[in-house]
Amino acid sequence: MAYVTKMTKIKVSMCKLFCDVGLFRPFSDDDVRAKTPAAVTFNEDKQEVIVTQSMGNKQSEKTFCFDKVFGPGSKQKDLYDQVVSPIVKDALEGYNWTIFAYGQTGTGKTYTMEGEGGKTKNGEFHEDVGVIPRAVEQLFNTLESQNADYTVKVTYIELYNEEITDLLAPDEKSKKPISLMEDGKGAVFMRGLEEERVTSADEIYHILEKGSARKHTAETLVNTLSNRSHSLFTIAFQIKENISDGVEIIKCGKLNLVDLAGSENILRSGAREGRAREAGEINKSLLTLGRVINALVDSSGHVPYRDSKLTRLLRDSLGGKTKTCIIATVSLSVHSLEETQNTLDYAYRAKSIKNRPEINHKVTKSVAVKELYTEIDSLKQELYATREKNGIYIPHDRYLREEAAKKVNLHIIFFVLHNKELLNLQELFFNQQKMTTQLSQRLEDTKRELLESKKYESKLKDKLKQANEMTKEKDYLILNLLGSEKTLTERAVELHSELENATSEVSSMFTKIEHKNHIEEGNKMLIQSFQTILAQHLEVLHKIIVSSVAHQEQQLNEIEEHMKLSITEQDKANEELRIRAKKIKDVFTGGIKTLAEIATEYSAHSETTFGNLNNAVVEHSSALTELIREASVKVGDILNDLHCNLNDQGQSITSLWQQQHESQLRAYQTTQSASSVTVNFFKSLSKDIFIVIQMVEEARTIYDQKLSEFQKKFEDYADGEDKQLLNKMAELLANSNAKKKQLVQTEVDDIRSYIGSKSYALHNKMSNMHTFTSSTNDEFTSFLEETKKHYIEDENITQEAKSGLTSMVQNWTTKARMGDQQWRKVQESLSRLQKRHIESVDSKLKDAFDTNQRVYTRFSSMTSSTLQELDIAHSGSLTFIEYKTYLLKRFNHEENEWINSLTRISLDAMKDMETAHFNKTTEITKDTEKCLINEYMVDNSLFSTPSFCKLSNKINIEELKTPPFEVLLDSFRKAQSGKQENGDINAVSTEVINGC
Repeated sequence: MAYVTKMTKIKVSMCKLFCDVGLFRPFSDDDVRAKTPAAVTFNEDKQEVIVTQSMGNKQSEKTFCFDKVFGPGSKQKDLYDQVVSPIVKDALEGYNWTIFAYGQTGTGKTYTMEGEGGKTKNGEFHEDVGVIPRAVEQLFNTLESQNADYTVKVTYIELYNEEITDLLAPDEKSKKPISLMEDGKGAVFMRGLEEERVTSADEIYHILEKGSARKHTAETLVNTLSNRSHSLFTIAFQIKENISDGVEIIKCGKLNLVDLAGSENILRSGAREGRAREAGEINKSLLTLGRVINALVDSSGHVPYRDSKLTRLLRDSLGGKTKTCIIATVSLSVHSLEETQNTLDYAYRAKSIKNRPEINHKVTKSVAVKELYTEIDSLKQELYATREKNGIYIPHDRYLREEAAKKVNLHIIFFVLHNKELLNLQELFFNQQKMTTQLSQRLEDTKRELLESKKYESKLKDKLKQANEMTKEKDYLILNLLGSEKTLTERAVELHSELENATSEVSSMFTKIEHKNHIEEGNKMLIQSFQTILAQHLEVLHKIIVSSVAHQEQQLNEIEEHMKLSITEQDKANEELRIRAKKIKDVFTGGIKTLAEIATEYSAHSETTFGNLNNAVVEHSSALTELIREASVKVGDILNDLHCNLNDQGQSITSLWQQQHESQLRAYQTTQSASSVTVNFFKSLSKDIFIVIQMVEEARTIYDQKLSEFQKKFEDYADGEDKQLLNKMAELLANSNAKKKQLVQTEVDDIRSYIGSKSYALHNKMSNMHTFTSSTNDEFTSFLEETKKHYIEDENITQEAKSGLTSMVQNWTTKARMGDQQWRKVQESLSRLQKRHIESVDSKLKDAFDTNQRVYTRFSSMTSSTLQELDIAHSGSLTFIEYKTYLLKRFNHEENEWINSLTRISLDAMKDMETAHFNKTTEITKDTEKCLINEYMVDNSLFSTPSFCKLSNKINIEELKTPPFEVLLDSFRKAQSGKQENGDINAVSTEVINGC
């Protein structure tokens, strides 16, 4: 088996594992002859490998998933095309790649890496050629196809017993170990390593053959040609590229191909002495490699790279900047199960390693030349040092002495080696003696076991004789059992016919149950249709109530707007009355001021003109002044009284407006309370509708649950009864039918009672809804009556206000007439005063008669104009008051009629809504009675009771049984004692059976 791991991502990549199962390690001839079972199976489609391990009586399987799995029928070309070919292409792009094979010794690692055979005559590879030759061929073909300048160098080293050897070095240096060193960046390099430049694939094939011939190999019990060392073949190449601006750059890549030595079990491989040491070093280095992999997977702080030279060489391939591919090979044989499982665990752990691959930097031609010069200088220094060491001239005798000393040292080394070999042979001899002693002891033990086996053989013969006798007795018992079986078979046929009759009756019972199920399904559909109809009715009720509430809200809004308009008109009328009263007051005040001015002018003129008549006129002037003062006081009283009356009228109008506002507010609040009652009714009705729907849904759900429980219970009970019928036959058939009938009747009664209770609850709910609707109707009727009462009270208040305004207007008219009469009295008093004094001052006023006549004329005209203006203002006020009174009366009448019409419309709408609601509730009640009482189906069909079958009693069944074995054996032994040893057993058996 082979598994391949590769790290392919730029930043952080996980090892990807490919597995080639049994391609390079099929079963050996010994395994085929011994028919060794396979412990490993695989699935190429799922990329899985399954290891089966037996522990006692149990088998356990462990599955490993890899990136690729190749079965035993896969070829070398399949592995290369799917795994290695993409790696070579990636390396040509400037990446460093490492491919190494890992597995147990003898599983085909070297075969995978190097293969067998070469190219055929037509230039194609043999089908057994491995990874390295195919990779070299692809590399050179790609470089030649690109027509680019390139340089390819190869190295080939071997790690044997923790010592690194250059397989490409000359013969005199091949045994010289190479030391590992690190540069300043932590990279590992080998000083003195031979690096050969190649120009074709054939040169590399020659180098591979040369290096492979120098590798340490040996024969073990497991593998005839086992590698005793790890080998690393490296191909480094540089490719020159021309970029757009004419600058030449160098692209570098490296491909490391590692063939690890196989892990081996020293006891199974038969390794001794030097081979055992080699195996120990190999296992040690592989163990260190496993520790490094575990540390990398667990992200440990310390990774033990320095514990082995192998891990130091592969440091950049494990967790470094190089991409890595692991090919794990395993054996299918169950004898290699432990090594196989260790290899799979090892490879699966390696799959989790995280590498950070980086593409090699492309350098310019000048930088590459500089590096070459540096390398040449380094080689020159090494060459100079070599020349300085070997180029000293010495005398010939000294040279001979040194050569003799070298030969002596060589003989001493050979002597030491022979002594070591002698000691090894002595140790081997002692081991052979110990082995001979152990073999002698084992021979004695074998002889003792042989004697014990003979004794055991005699005992076995006695047991065989007893077994033969027991066999005869068992044959006799079998004959009796066959007779009993025949009798039981006949009886079973009879019971089978009775069971068929019972089955037909059970079928009729199932027909009855199916009939009941059909009825219940119809009831279920009926309940569902009733639910739909009920929801439609409730939706119609909902729409009626919503439209009624909206209509009432519209009427309330109209009433509110109308009241606001009425109050606005009354405010305008009051304001106009105040303006007219102010005008009347201004007219009176202007007339009095004019009279006062005339009197003042007249007094001044009299004093100037009739100074000599001062004494005579003083009395007349005083009387006139007093008269004017009294007239002014009376006129002021009249005006003050009129002003008070106007204020009283304003207060009366204000109080009337407040009363109207309060009455309208009370009507609005009452209407609002009615609306809230209606809204509450709608909410309550919605809740009741929701509760009814929930009740219907709950009834349907519980009904379905009960039917399902009944069906499940019936099926369980029927299954149990069938099993009991098969065990107890026809004895329990009658009881089973009775129990089934009772179970069906019980469940049907439960369903009927449940549906009856739900129907009664639904009927109660509908009655509650009807009661609540009636109470809501009564509340709304009382609300209408209260609204009508408030309207009558408001109308009375309006009439009282109207009467108060009328009396107030009449009072104003009386006051105005009294003012007119007072002015006439003042005029008459002035005339009488003038007539009384006219004779005494006639002579004195003749000269001023014209002047007095003019003054009198002005005074008369002013008085007349003032009276006329007062009459006009008075008549205008009376006309305005009468007009406003008429408008107010007309407005109140229209408002009363409009409110009455709205009230009648509301009453009609409420009556219509009550009628519609009553009709809908009546219709819902009728639908409920029709659905749950008239159309609800009840199964009243009668079915015949299954006939009673008479069954065999227990005593008759017991008589069919075979007699006890002890009785049969006693009769057989008695018959055998009276016959010869080889008598006819069948005859005796027949007699015994007939006797039974």
